[in-house]
Amino acid sequence: MADVGAALRDALHDGRVDADAPLAPLTTFRVGGPADWLVHAQRSDHVRLALRIAREHGVQATVLGGGSNVLIADAGFRGVVVRVHGGEAIALGASRIRADAGLTINGLVRWTISRGISGVEMWAGTPGTIGGAIHGNAHFKGRLIGELIERVEVFSADGGDRWIEAAEMEFAYDRSRLQRTREVALSAEFRTGRGDPAVLRQTARESLAFRKRTQPLESSSAGCIFQNPDPARERVPDGIPPSAGALVDRAGLKGAREGGARVSPTHGNFIVNDGSATAGDIRRLIERCRTAVRERFGVELREEIVYLGF
Repeated sequence: MADVGAALRDALHDGRVDADAPLAPLTTFRVGGPADWLVHAQRSDHVRLALRIAREHGVQATVLGGGSNVLIADAGFRGVVVRVHGGEAIALGASRIRADAGLTINGLVRWTISRGISGVEMWAGTPGTIGGAIHGNAHFKGRLIGELIERVEVFSADGGDRWIEAAEMEFAYDRSRLQRTREVALSAEFRTGRGDPAVLRQTARESLAFRKRTQPLESSSAGCIFQNPDPARERVPDGIPPSAGALVDRAGLKGAREGGARVSPTHGNFIVNDGSATAGDIRRLIERCRTAVRERFGVELREEIVYLGF
């Protein structure tokens, strides 16, 4: 394992690579143990290089973006974590923009609004990065971020780059091909239009206000824990909305605790860390919610979050 660390430092220069690095501060849950090696990557070439070196040394590697939608084990992650954070956006004519995967969604929203570019303003308040949003095809008010994508630049398992057209991205509710292929998003092109910055800014404010009313944004959480039930696969009992939060609520678990983890009183599909939770507490509470919904309603909830190190 020391060999891969030396190789990473030789290739990326000291200061971008940390050994036995805490990961909890890099996640929105604020829990989890350290990574053997943490690479701070702001550019696509850093991501490519780090992943290639890990593969050459036979060391497990994963990518971490904004740290939302993920639960890292208390024991941490054995291998290399490449934290992709930062980047830029550029306009590609009147109806397209390209953005690096490490750019935050909120950063992209601010960038487009300031230039009178429409299309992503409703995503204000979405946690995490563009790469993470594409990986899980982030959703808000029935819309999927994949609906805005023209194509995605990915780094593939064989070490090469390629552009994937949106039609080949296998976008679905909480899904993209990246989950199946283990490809890593490097950048993406979005379809956009033109708009009045004042109007776009108002839309962004309304989206953020809606999130503040309906989600526990003041607490440490990973976003929604479970996917909403698929009507084609699960039958939700009459009188209950087809949402994971409603099912957890009706199962009597809103406010339920395991150690320092609690089901949010604001939204049943959010688990929050009161400041003392462990990843184990959160995992136990997730399983408790899943079991209660299955036993009470016969619905099997599926996680939306990603587990690392378990």
